This record gives sequence, C-alpha cells and structure tokens, in this order.
Amino acid sequence: MIYLQLFITYFKVGLFGFGGGYPMLSLIQHEVVDQHGWITQQEFTDIVAISQMTPGPIGINSATYIGYTVTNNIFGSAIASIAVCLPSFIIVLAIARIFTTFRSNKYVDDVFRGLRPATVGLIAAAALLLMNPENFIDYKSIIIFGASFILTLFYRVHPILMIILAGISGLLLY
Repeated sequence: MIYLQLFITYFKVGLFGFGGGYPMLSLIQHEVVDQHGWITQQEFTDIVAISQMTPGPIGINSATYIGYTVTNNIFGSAIASIAVCLPSFIIVLAIARIFTTFRSNKYVDDVFRGLRPATVGLIAAAALLLMNPENFIDYKSIIIFGASFILTLFYRVHPILMIILAGISGLLLY
C-alpha cells in the first residue's frame, strides 16, 4: 500500500510541478510532510540540502531519497523516482509533434510568457518554506550564509569547495 501511495504522490508532484525542481519543493513538502507525515520538516530541509549537493535534478534526487526513507529499500526509491518523471515523459511524448506546429502561435507564446513569472513565484515560495525559523535561522546559519555569499560573489570560490567549506563550518559550529 505504501508503494501505491508513494507512486500516486510523486506522480502528482511530477504532473503539477511545472518549472523544474525548485518550484516542486513546496508541493513535495506539502505532500510528504504535511499530508502524509512521512518525514518531519527538519528531515525535509536536510533532504533538500543533500539533493542540492548531489548531481542531478533536485526533484528527482529528493524523490529518490524520500522514497528510500519511507520504504527503507531501493524499490521505494525507484518507485518515487519513476513516478516523478513519468508525467513529464508522457506529456512531452504526447505534445512533441504538436508543439512544433503551434510554437509560432500567439496564444501558445502568451501562455509560456505567463508561466515564467509563476515559476519565479514558486521558487520564491520554496525558498521561504525552507527558511523556517525553528529549523534554519540562527546566528551560526547567518554566519555560514554570509561567508558563503561573500566568498562566492566576490572571490569566485568554486561551488564544490564552497560546499566542502560550508560542511566543515557546520561541523565545527554545530
């Protein structure tokens, strides 16, 4: 039964998570933390951090990790990962030919122009969701954020080195 729930949940996330992984985060959080209670908000925040550091799209990485966490086996990871990709695969397959015909259509162009700001809004909502004060914001986090921001923006520190330095800082400060 948990496999079917996992499949339906991540199929829904894949179906309605337009705009990529970051806009999907608020929907994933609603489904797995609020709706089903499979993980806590703190665990979700940790999963998002891990998913950002590992190669690949954040939506698929989080689906893989949460699928494993919920079922405690690789089959759960596979179910969640396939389910989150399946809607996009089906939709792209179905409209690939039609899209080339209607791409120059004014209405189709207007729809895509309207989706851009909505995607930015979903990304902002995901960022605000992760900034839960009880899980995230404290002076140590602000120090790590500030140092990371300055080192990345002004000194062009490589992202991999930045991840390693932030991890070491977290280990030392916490």
